[in-house]
Amino acid sequence: MKKPKLAGMSLFLGCLLAYLMFIKRHYNALKPEGARLNPPHPDQLALTGPPEDAGPNFYYGVMFDAGSTGTRIHIFKFQLGQNEAPKLAHEAFRAIQPGLSTYADEPDKCQAGIVELLEVARTSVPPSLWNSTPVVLKATAGLRLLPGEKAQHLLDRVRAVFEESPFLSTKDSVSIMDGTDEGISAWITVNFLTGGLHSADSPTVGILDLGGGSTQITFSPQDEKTIQTSPIDFIRSFRMFNNTHTVYTHSYLGLGLMSARLAVMGGVEAPPLGGSTELISPCLAPEHSGTWEHADIIYTVRGQKAGEPAFPSCLSRVEKLLYRRVEPVMEVADMDFYAFSYYYDRAVDLGVIEDSKGGTITVAHYLDGAKRVCSGLSLSPLQSPFLCLDLVYISALLQELGFPLHKELKLARTLSHVETSWALGATFHYIESLKRQ
Repeated sequence: MKKPKLAGMSLFLGCLLAYLMFIKRHYNALKPEGARLNPPHPDQLALTGPPEDAGPNFYYGVMFDAGSTGTRIHIFKFQLGQNEAPKLAHEAFRAIQPGLSTYADEPDKCQAGIVELLEVARTSVPPSLWNSTPVVLKATAGLRLLPGEKAQHLLDRVRAVFEESPFLSTKDSVSIMDGTDEGISAWITVNFLTGGLHSADSPTVGILDLGGGSTQITFSPQDEKTIQTSPIDFIRSFRMFNNTHTVYTHSYLGLGLMSARLAVMGGVEAPPLGGSTELISPCLAPEHSGTWEHADIIYTVRGQKAGEPAFPSCLSRVEKLLYRRVEPVMEVADMDFYAFSYYYDRAVDLGVIEDSKGGTITVAHYLDGAKRVCSGLSLSPLQSPFLCLDLVYISALLQELGFPLHKELKLARTLSHVETSWALGATFHYIESLKRQ
């Protein structure tokens, strides 16, 4: 009689175990779907974990960089640290052309590209985290130059696409970024990648960015006098990773390299209504004659007839452009600075650094390069006709900002294999703002 009883008990336990396993599998299959119905509060963004295949304590941020020539999407995957700044676990990105501003007269056509890039985000972010992952678009130069109404129509179309996506979209997810925010975001990126934001005691570095229409300088003042004597709108404070940072930051609109070229050659930042589009400059080789397009205007540019040496003549015009337009800061002479964009490109042109590696350069390198190029002006097909002008301008601008000739600047396109752009910093900044809402 014992064997039938044991067999019956084993059968009962087997059925019970099978039933419990079925219930567990059914519950787990339903749980992620239920979780997607209730988006987390922004305070929970940094605590939300992905599904099993992504590991614990990860979260994501999606940033669209809408520039003048194209739009790039950055999908950042972060690992939450223990009482410290998060770690960047992975970055995915994709770029499309043309820029949003191309669709100024047909705003509906911009949506296809945004949808295409959102598909990259859908495949990069685990589905269970879609509704807790913020999606943001920051537009820069291209939309800043458009009439306000046309720019707003484009932003409205992007906002509509974001609202229909599965990602977290708020009323300020789509906007035009001003130059100051661009500088602060780039500063956050660089100091995150160099370790300057990992604790309150970590030293930070400054950043210099030279774009086409504007140039930015951002650093954390170590001298209280800098904070007290600087224009009030040059000083900004913000919270990042549980620490408050105070920075000196300013964007000089109209002092970007392309705008400076135009001004030094005698042009103005507006379509010439019936006026001449011919520009003549001693910064160009005397025999040079060609065309140059800027802000959708095609100019005829020519070198001035040979006479006085090119360098002092060109420097005189650059100094007139910069006169009393730049605030020098003596403190920057003793701080570490990274420089980007056209600072990097012209250092490559001089052969001081390799394009793929970066390196360091002094202000004197730019100045000596300017003297050398301007004294031997020629029409080499491998050399830009504007190289003399560009180098004179860069060397003069850096000195006006307070950098001595011996000052060494670090040049890098990437740090730790991550692009040194404002996108990463803007993503951190945006997530921090969500936490405060």
